[in-house]
Amino acid sequence: MLQQHLAEQFESALIQLKNEINAYTHKEHVWEIRGDIKNSGGTLTLHLLGNINHFIGAVLGNTGYLRNRAAEFADRNIPTSKLMKEVDECAYRVKNIISNLTDAQLLGDYPLVDGKQWKTSDARLIQLLSHLNYHLGQVNYHRRLFDQPVSLPDEVMQLSYKN
Repeated sequence: MLQQHLAEQFESALIQLKNEINAYTHKEHVWEIRGDIKNSGGTLTLHLLGNINHFIGAVLGNTGYLRNRAAEFADRNIPTSKLMKEVDECAYRVKNIISNLTDAQLLGDYPLVDGKQWKTSDARLIQLLSHLNYHLGQVNYHRRLFDQPVSLPDEVMQLSYKN
């Protein structure tokens, strides 16, 4: 039961991440940084994909994924279509992995001993979901900061289209 709920929460957050990337009206803004903003929406997406593919995919799902954390923060200008495809693939993989965990796996020790305070798989998954949603909020903020919506002049109430 908890497996299904967690799987759905990860899937929902990853779909929202994909929607955020897709919502940039100026795709070059996905990678833009300025002033105190040090991580772009694209960088945050790569970081989330690396984090989830490592801690859920490789550790819980034995996918063989090898994380390159430095590249998550160094790579730039990846097309948004590629980012969204990777988010889709990650969502599918994570949903399957979490849904298929046994109760013993979910409630037992997390397979990676790394000194973190979350020692059971359920606790680690909750922490990972919190991390995902934290950065999802940052992507949303970044998008709204760098990709301001088009505003209409005061005298124009709405756009109309001629057929």
